[in-house]
Amino acid sequence: MSDPLVWLPFDPADLGEGLPTNLRYEHVDPREQVPASVSEVAYFVAPYGMSPAVAEAVPQMSSLQVLQVLSAGVDNVRGVVPEGVTLCNGRGIHDTSTAELTLTLTLAAMNGVPAMVRDQQASRWTTPWRTALADRKVVLVGYGSIGSAIEARFAPFEVEVVRVARTARDTDAGHVHAFTELGDLVADADVVVLICPLTDETRGLVDADLLARMPDGALLVNMARGPVVDTSALVAELRSGRLRAAVDVLPEEPLPADSELWALENLLISPHVGGASTAMWPRAHRLVRSQLEKFAAGQPLDNVMDGAY
Repeated sequence: MSDPLVWLPFDPADLGEGLPTNLRYEHVDPREQVPASVSEVAYFVAPYGMSPAVAEAVPQMSSLQVLQVLSAGVDNVRGVVPEGVTLCNGRGIHDTSTAELTLTLTLAAMNGVPAMVRDQQASRWTTPWRTALADRKVVLVGYGSIGSAIEARFAPFEVEVVRVARTARDTDAGHVHAFTELGDLVADADVVVLICPLTDETRGLVDADLLARMPDGALLVNMARGPVVDTSALVAELRSGRLRAAVDVLPEEPLPADSELWALENLLISPHVGGASTAMWPRAHRLVRSQLEKFAAGQPLDNVMDGAY
């Protein structure tokens, strides 16, 4: 019997020297071509972003044992995972990139940077009073790997961080509140950051009622998934001018050119690029190499996705 075949979306040399010799490696991108070896693939590292072409290739992998994705969320992947195949996510790959963008969007929105850009484009000199991040209360909804990285970036800015996750628990960093407490926690929040996975529990978590509980002038930062927020309810709050928002994710992506969201001056939009930075690939290569070493040795893999997440 031949050694198990691994499909990689990049050159195996990117993983460094000394890869396990009891595995075979091919650089394959199913978005371009599906080679005849598809039936031999035992470990598939999918290209970043689960495209229709990749999803269509997975059922052809009759020898598949592990599907490794490079994204943290797996809501768009679960439906294509064959029975008996282990699904592993990219936990840890995007912590740095996403945390940096979260901080960037928060600071930009609070300091009025979008308005400054519009003023520059109009050759207009204005000197508004800005809201500093310092001394603000930040409610962080989702306290996994990325949530912890976000907290670390916010810490030097002299803020109070309140952690929220699916279940309450105590950690070395401090207490983590449960989702059921969120309504009370946002009542005096200056910033609410969403970085929770999309599940049946979190879909529509931020609805009209929760938004109404946020104080006037508060900022909502969505780094999770678009459907975590009731978009219609958010638009209503933004149109009234009561709240501000910065989002990296939307219910429909790409956002259509005729969407009403583009025209909202108190909404800052980034095009779902939380993980897309130079920080991604070194971390992706380290994770994949570690996983392949465990797979080759018959050891338990990391980042195995089961249960609600």
